[in-house]
Amino acid sequence: MTEAKSTKALRDYYSEVKRIHATGIATEHSYRPALQELIENLTGGNVRVINEPARVDCGAPDFIIEENGIPIGHIECKNIGTNLDRTENEEQLERYRGSLPNLILTDYLEFRWYVVGELNTSARLANVDGRKGAVVDKVGATWVSTLFNSFLKVDLPSIGSPRELAERMAAKALLLRDCIKRILEQEGQSGSFYELLNSYRTVLISDLSPERFADLQSQTATYGMFAARCLHSGKEPFTRQSAVFAETTPFLRDVLGRVAGPKADSRIAWIIDDLALLLNRAEMTAILSNFGRRAGREDPVWYFYESFLANYDRGLREKRGVYTTDSGV
Repeated sequence: MTEAKSTKALRDYYSEVKRIHATGIATEHSYRPALQELIENLTGGNVRVINEPARVDCGAPDFIIEENGIPIGHIECKNIGTNLDRTENEEQLERYRGSLPNLILTDYLEFRWYVVGELNTSARLANVDGRKGAVVDKVGATWVSTLFNSFLKVDLPSIGSPRELAERMAAKALLLRDCIKRILEQEGQSGSFYELLNSYRTVLISDLSPERFADLQSQTATYGMFAARCLHSGKEPFTRQSAVFAETTPFLRDVLGRVAGPKADSRIAWIIDDLALLLNRAEMTAILSNFGRRAGREDPVWYFYESFLANYDRGLREKRGVYTTDSGV
């Protein structure tokens, strides 16, 4: 996009935000259409900007940015005037920063861009003046444009170490677990996830609690995606859809069919999409080779999963009687 068009897009956005703020009754949600339009204008409509309330209510960031069906970034919004210094250290943002590698936190006037969990750049479009309302920062507007341009074109590094992959997989599994827990709380006993919970109680564990079910589902889905990635070959990118057809176990195929298949629940599918993107960026041959050599194991896939558990919940690994020494984690 030319500098002139970018400047106009930001000017139009600022005008709309200022108009909404001046009503005195605006909420955090009131500004979302304006921000969505800004992103679409900055990209010339080449990305899909998703703001789905059902996902947000279950723990997703406010916006998911997709290009050609692949997630390229996430945006979490707070109301104008929110203390972002405090927000970025809250549990929710720490969880997002740990699991979402290309993330913006904003109060619609200030924008903070995090790459792989670390603050990369921040820029402010305007300040709030008690008498004048939102007052534009002309220098800041240029930096906001630069920030968004970099955010939308970021080239995330590949993952070549077992430690990094285990940590990032665990972060996404925790996000998935919390999302499933929220869905169960919201749906009550009439929802599809509760039906699946009852099926598990009938077939597997009679006294399975909703919390333990969410934990079991998130672990199984994450391991299923990892196993599918280890079996993936060819030049086509690894995606959640391709994972469904991997030659894993019948149980894993069933779980993947539910969380990654064509009828996957959109409230959790966004996390599986992001997990697939992470695994697609992983240098699997090097990771498994290095890990197997360090751990001294004949089955590096399984023992890598034990390393994932150490990051997800060390207590779980110890309950399974696994005690390793120099595993590389």
